Amino acid sequence: MYVAYGGKAGRYHCEGALVNHGTERCISFGGLRADEAISREVLRVLKPLGIEAALKALEAQTSKTSAAQRQLELELQQARFSAAHARRQYDAVDPANRLVAGELERRWNEALQVTHRIEGEIAALQASKPAPLGEKERQHLMQLGTDLELAWSHPAATAATRKRILRTALYEIVVRVEGDHIEMILHWQGGDHTVLKLRRNGVGKHRWTIPEDTLSLIRELARLMPDQQIAQLLNRAGKPTGRGNGWTVARIRSFRHHHGIVVYREGEWAERGEITLEAAAQIMEVSVMTALRMIRHAIIKGRQLCRGAPWVIKADDVAAYRERNALRRSLTSDPVQQSLQFQ
Repeated sequence: MYVAYGGKAGRYHCEGALVNHGTERCISFGGLRADEAISREVLRVLKPLGIEAALKALEAQTSKTSAAQRQLELELQQARFSAAHARRQYDAVDPANRLVAGELERRWNEALQVTHRIEGEIAALQASKPAPLGEKERQHLMQLGTDLELAWSHPAATAATRKRILRTALYEIVVRVEGDHIEMILHWQGGDHTVLKLRRNGVGKHRWTIPEDTLSLIRELARLMPDQQIAQLLNRAGKPTGRGNGWTVARIRSFRHHHGIVVYREGEWAERGEITLEAAAQIMEVSVMTALRMIRHAIIKGRQLCRGAPWVIKADDVAAYRERNALRRSLTSDPVQQSLQFQ
């Protein structure tokens, strides 16, 4: 696969068919989405290794000094034994034999010097021994082991560094385009493999396109409310624009014009025979919460596009409900009995 760079995003394509047969490229797709998918997968696989490295760092921090101290203690034990042995030899020699006595005394002094030197090294090692990690420091070190994604996206991490990591972890990547999907098989060093499947952008679309469900939602909301309310509702619902920004009246208007969505008109509800939840509650002479419970218990029908959107109720359903309740018999047989309305 060849890489062609245009702006910030690269594009992958195969030149074999073009060079050998003069035909069109057999494979060509944008590299931004593929690179992001591969990066996420590599970080997902390497994340356990990062945690393991942090654990090993904790173990090494506590065991390195102990191992060195243990080695010095063994050397000190041997040095003290040699010094004691030299002293016994010196005590056993005849003082009149000055040549032998002088040699044994020199060996004893050397053994004592080695003992003192090792004792000094042990004392210095204990003095320089770091304090044990507290819980806060331990948690911080563990967090560093999991922040591989932060290190990957850090400004100081160059593209060359990321490529070295990828080459170390991956042996090869096999790509195949099937219809509107890109299938990538990641072969890891060691023999394992992972299959990734990405959806290609359609003709005329780009990576800034909003999801289809958001597009459908805006189409429906445009029949219920003006642009200002649509922008507020989408922002509360956490549905950003294609570039990840918040919605404004100008952005809603531009989006509608681009997709051919007609602006909301006053009186559309009445033309369709629809009313709001508040209007239905007033007609049925109940509270808004009671009307909402009636919808949830299927006493009357209502629909809501998303959380925060207005409830849409057919005026005919409310009229039918009032008609059914008007046929109910009075509580008494007295024709002059009246009902008292309590507010």
